[in-house]
Amino acid sequence: MRRRLPLFVALAAAFSAGIFSARWMPAAEAQADVPLVPTIIHVGQLSDDDLSAARPGVDLRSRTYVNKPGATVAVQSGNVFKHYHRDADEIQFIVEGSGSFWLGDKQQQIGPGDLIIIPKGTAHAGSMATTGRFKAIAIKTPPQAADDTHRLD
Repeated sequence: MRRRLPLFVALAAAFSAGIFSARWMPAAEAQADVPLVPTIIHVGQLSDDDLSAARPGVDLRSRTYVNKPGATVAVQSGNVFKHYHRDADEIQFIVEGSGSFWLGDKQQQIGPGDLIIIPKGTAHAGSMATTGRFKAIAIKTPPQAADDTHRLD
């Protein structure tokens, strides 16, 4: 169990940033529940194009690697607007990039190796990278519904 937890946490963190808005981002549930296969994903070697195609006006790129009824795991790259999820908890593990990130009512500095725990209802993101691009492993549990991204200004 202890060996699986760090991998699960890291992968979930990447996914959570990927499904930020039904209007701007693909929904987590858009992908079928696919059986897991033994896989090693070299997250540091993934380019933005490996994650998803560029979209006008959207900086975030995301690819879901695990989509199960209890959670989703994705790798995400880029900056996102400040928002919250009403029904999904989110965990992000920062792989690359450093800069600022809103968590609750505080803007904090983050960088590689940081693990961000985001309970449902917590304002987060509004990220601004100062070094490189943010790349994260995002986990959402339960999987985020397409209409569960609530933008904050």
